[in-house]
Amino acid sequence: MIMSEEEVSTPQYNLLCPECQTGVVRLKYLTYFTWLNEELITVPNFPAWVCDVCGRREYDERAITWLNTLLSPDTGHHPKKRRSTGPRHSDHPLP
Repeated sequence: MIMSEEEVSTPQYNLLCPECQTGVVRLKYLTYFTWLNEELITVPNFPAWVCDVCGRREYDERAITWLNTLLSPDTGHHPKKRRSTGPRHSDHPLP
């Protein structure tokens, strides 16, 4: 079951909008859109701070960092170890 925006209890902070200096920004859950190479990615219920007057959106930084980690091509892979071929000495020619 998906809860509506009104049913989700969200903390309300009285932060003045940095854009219009009139409205109050409140936490809302929106659909976030981003491009990954040439593919459009959509993420529903993504946290954003939205002004109730001008509509300015600022996406939650922690959520953006989490999403970037999930979408990273290196996620879940161990870093490759470099093989050591041993020291090379100019006085020992290779066969």
